[in-house]
Amino acid sequence: MSKEKEIKLDGKMSYWERNRLSHGYLLRKSIRKWSISIFRAVLLFGLCFLIIQPLLNKLSVSFMEERDLYDSTIISIPRHFTTGNYTKVAGLIQYKTALLNTLWVSLLSSLLQIISCTMIGYGFARYKFPFKNFLFACVMLTIIVPPQTIMSSLYLHFQFFDFVDFFGIYKLITGSNITSVSLIGNGVAYFMLAATGMALRSGLYIFMLRQYFRGVPKELEEAAYVDGCGKIRTFVQIMLPDARPMLTSVFLFSLVWQWTDNFYGQLFFRKITLLTDNLGSIPEKLMDVRTNTPATTAYGQMMTATGMLMTIAPLLILYLFAQKGFVESLSQTGIKM
Repeated sequence: MSKEKEIKLDGKMSYWERNRLSHGYLLRKSIRKWSISIFRAVLLFGLCFLIIQPLLNKLSVSFMEERDLYDSTIISIPRHFTTGNYTKVAGLIQYKTALLNTLWVSLLSSLLQIISCTMIGYGFARYKFPFKNFLFACVMLTIIVPPQTIMSSLYLHFQFFDFVDFFGIYKLITGSNITSVSLIGNGVAYFMLAATGMALRSGLYIFMLRQYFRGVPKELEEAAYVDGCGKIRTFVQIMLPDARPMLTSVFLFSLVWQWTDNFYGQLFFRKITLLTDNLGSIPEKLMDVRTNTPATTAYGQMMTATGMLMTIAPLLILYLFAQKGFVESLSQTGIKM
C-alpha cells in the first residue's frame, strides 16, 4: 500500500497533502473563500462606519467647550471635556416638558395606528369586497405621495372641521358652515388620522400587516370556524397572537417616526411643546452673554447637535429593550407577494 493511501486511511492527511492530491484546487478554493469573507467584512464595516460616524461626531462635539471648536488640532476627542452643554440645551428646549409631551403623543398615536392598521391590513388580506384592488392601490398611493403635497388640504379640512355635516350636504344646500370648529393646535386632528389609518406612514404599516396576514395559512381560520369561533374572536384570539412579532415592528416604526416627525408636529400640535419643534430654534435662543448678540454659527451647531442627541437618546434606550422582539419580527416575517 502506498504512503498516500496509508495517510488517508489513518485520517491524518494534512491540508497541504490534500491540496497536492487535488492539484492545487483546495488552495485556490480556500483563497477564494477567504478573499470573499475579507471583502464582505471590509464592506460591512465601511457601511456601518458611514452610518455611525456622523452620530459619533455629534457625540464628541456635544462634550466640547466652545474654544475646542476653533482649535484645528482637535478632531474627535475634546480637550476640555464638559457636560454643561446638555444642561444649557435642556433649559433652552424645556426638555422635561417636551419629553413628556412627545412621549404621550407618540405612544397614543402609535397605539391608535397599530389598532387601525391591523384591522385594515387583515381586511385586505382575508376578505373580498367591491373595489378592493382599487382601495389598496389608494393605500399604496399614500406611501408614494409625500404628505407635503396635501398639507394645505389637511390644514383647511381640520381648521373648518364639521362634526355634524360630515359629507358637506348641509353646506352644499344652504351655503353656510355654522357647525365647523377648528381642530388645529391640540393634536385631536392627528389622533383622528391615526385612528382611521391615515396618519404618518400608515400606508406602509397597512402594507406590512396585509402581507403578513396573507402568509398565514387559511387552515387556522377554518379550524377556528369549525370550533365555533366567530370572525372577531378568530381575529383576536388566533391571528393577533401569531402576529405579535410584526405588531412589535409596526409599533416601533410608528413610535420612532412619530417621535422624530416635524411636519405633523408643526401642523397639528402647535399648542403642545414637542422635542423636534424646539431643535430648530436652539441657535436663535443662544445669545452671547458678553455682547448680548446671537451666538456664532459653530456654537449654534454644537448646541443643536447636543439637542439632537438628547432627542434620540430615549429611542436608543427603547431599542436596547425591544431589540429582541424587533429582530425576531424581521427574521421570521418575509414579505410574500
